[in-house]
Amino acid sequence: MTERIDGHTILIGLMAYPIRHSMSPTMHNNAFAKLGLNYAYLAFEVTNDTLPQAIEAIRTLDMRGSNISMPNKQKVIPLLDQLDPAAEMVGAVNTIVNDAGKLTGYCTDGTGFMQSLKDENLDITGEKMVLVGAGGAGTAIAIQAALDGVKEIALFNRQDEFWNNAQRNVEVINEKTNCQATLHALEDQADLKAEIQDSAIYCDATSAGMNPLEDLTLVTNPDWFKSDMIVFDTVYAPRTTKLMTVAQKAGVKHVLNGLGMMLEQGAEAFKLWTGEPMPVDYIRDLLFDEH
Repeated sequence: MTERIDGHTILIGLMAYPIRHSMSPTMHNNAFAKLGLNYAYLAFEVTNDTLPQAIEAIRTLDMRGSNISMPNKQKVIPLLDQLDPAAEMVGAVNTIVNDAGKLTGYCTDGTGFMQSLKDENLDITGEKMVLVGAGGAGTAIAIQAALDGVKEIALFNRQDEFWNNAQRNVEVINEKTNCQATLHALEDQADLKAEIQDSAIYCDATSAGMNPLEDLTLVTNPDWFKSDMIVFDTVYAPRTTKLMTVAQKAGVKHVLNGLGMMLEQGAEAFKLWTGEPMPVDYIRDLLFDEH
């Protein structure tokens, strides 16, 4: 790192709170080093209260941009000059690009999801998806999948604080894309089973299966799954979640965790900043020892 940083190094940030646990600095700085790019990526603990000054600092310091995470993904929107269409539809931003003082907000989470499927030679264009969850990840996945040509999305959510967001997601998709979205109560298990068995992909975008909920899965019966479908869990720690175990017992051919999505959303931001493709396979091997 010290050999790379000089008077011409371009700064990129990560603004969130808390954020010291993030793997993003390690991921991006190793990618910069691998490609010989003169950038540095640093994490800054930024709350809603300090966000306006932090965003202005992007302009003042001529930073190339920043990643944005909780609790700032929605609060940052009024502070930017424009939004990418997907970010506008999602209503959240996780990446900012600075072009000569003009700040554009993007949401790369959904792009990361779709690209991670392509990496496995899987194409859900024209297919039906069952998606559980209407939080940040679920919203981004739903919007991007609809924009990228998924034919139908059956969105399930508990009738909790995210229910209104789920309703909004369905309305936006039906108004602004060619995808047909419907909203279903997760409490109706018979409905969930029927929709899964009529779909090409089941995606869980909730925290079920992630610490401290490692033993939780929203589908417990392998009979709900078909062998020729895709089962995708956005959780990547642990690598094999309870949901994935159930799907494997059902003989599902394509069972994926969220590691590829996490890497590809970072890769999309990397390309927005640098114009270069991130060496995803190198970063996967370096950080996660997958092979």
